[in-house]
Amino acid sequence: MRIPDELKYSSDHEWAAVESNRVRVGITDYAQDALGDVVFVDLPKVGTKVTVSQSIGEVESTKSVSEIYSPVSGTVVAVNDALDGSPQSINEDPYGSGWICEIELDDDSGVSSLLDADGYRAITDH
Repeated sequence: MRIPDELKYSSDHEWAAVESNRVRVGITDYAQDALGDVVFVDLPKVGTKVTVSQSIGEVESTKSVSEIYSPVSGTVVAVNDALDGSPQSINEDPYGSGWICEIELDDDSGVSSLLDADGYRAITDH
């Protein structure tokens, strides 16, 4: 189970790569493993205003459907359209080609409350 040290994490199993006033968001290796084979991703729309813990989409797998929650507040400025044709990228590379969206922060709202890698390991027992 990979939990990269340079990322931040939500207790809802989303990861956040913070770069200046933008945050790239995806679901963690732990989450994709629990879901099983991802077959569809419902992406948020560019321009959507989001708040911390708001549902921004869904990931459908062979086992279930799970909500994707925003780890921060801001505006969706990019989505990973490649997931439309290759939703399995979330299973194959959750921290790389399997990213979900990018959110431009309203301020640092939400970033300071995210877990570091050790904090996330503690809640997943990894």
